Amino acid sequence: MSPVMPRSCEVSPGRPPELLRLAGGVSLHRRSTDHAAALNAAVRANLEHLRPWLEWAAEAPSPTQTAEVTRAGVAAWDAGTDYIYLVGLDARPGSVIGSFGLHGRIGPGALEIGYWVDADHVGRGIATAAAEALTGAALALPGVGRVEIHCDQANAASAAVPRKLGYRLARIDDAAVRAPGETGRQLVWVKER
Repeated sequence: MSPVMPRSCEVSPGRPPELLRLAGGVSLHRRSTDHAAALNAAVRANLEHLRPWLEWAAEAPSPTQTAEVTRAGVAAWDAGTDYIYLVGLDARPGSVIGSFGLHGRIGPGALEIGYWVDADHVGRGIATAAAEALTGAALALPGVGRVEIHCDQANAASAAVPRKLGYRLARIDDAAVRAPGETGRQLVWVKER
């Protein structure tokens, strides 16, 4: 599944598009407070799938916690530090089958892509198509010359995404083990402009 040309609901200078349509009837939408209930339901339905790799999946979030995280994501987008998306099926408006983000946590001139996809939708190329679209959107931003994807060495599914997209494995870092499936060896994949 490869993305089509990103189309935007609204483009702000120095911001990625708020809507990225992918092939196969799937889209990335800027996360908003309207999505909190659907996001909470999706996370709760996928806890067993997410728990091995994501520290925050150790416990089911309450609707209030998800609403708070969603509000923080909206504020981060507005501040230009993180750009959080939900992936959904175009035929089911409001559906949430995963979450993706462009995170400014790795220093100036770079963004990190983080992601998860609903257990019932893995293996369909959604993560690869979404990461490809976000890579292009990130590298089109002024001042961004590098995109990274980080994942634990044991997370073969996540590591397959940057490999398929032509990212270069830059290094393997020692990292604190924060989730049960992690080895403490973090793969750092890099794509540069």
